[in-house]
Amino acid sequence: MTNLSDFKATGIDGVEVDLGAYDGEVVLIVNTASQCGFTPQYQGLQKLQDDFAGLGFTVLGFPCDQFGHQEPGDDAEIQGFCERNFGVTFPLFSKVDVNGADAHPLFKWLRSEKGGLLGNRVKWNFTKFLVGRDGRVIARYAPTTKPEKIVGDLEKTLRS
Repeated sequence: MTNLSDFKATGIDGVEVDLGAYDGEVVLIVNTASQCGFTPQYQGLQKLQDDFAGLGFTVLGFPCDQFGHQEPGDDAEIQGFCERNFGVTFPLFSKVDVNGADAHPLFKWLRSEKGGLLGNRVKWNFTKFLVGRDGRVIARYAPTTKPEKIVGDLEKTLRS
């Protein structure tokens, strides 16, 4: 696998999504959780979506329950929580593993493209991967990096 368009994922509505649908866009892929100390980042992620969608940008949220059991709900509960509490309109996907033998192939690829402090593992909820218009990973951001702190990188990527 060499770029984002090589992958498919199940949307939160249960429908398979060909991630090739995002070819030519800048994409921020985030593993999310509803009961995490970083959950308020949903608001910042939605602001990025609102501010930059017209320029060819999309946030893709992938709920994950691998860190402290902080995403215990089913897909319908997760979607309702995100819409109700944070007005999330960006695409959400069905819950995935991001580490381990059962990790979604997308996250195996993302981790191999940009390692973090723990090497080839995702450290915690709200790890972010910035993917360029060519479908290749440009940057990885720690869970503590708030969405507003990546605006400069995002603007630069959108211009290139």
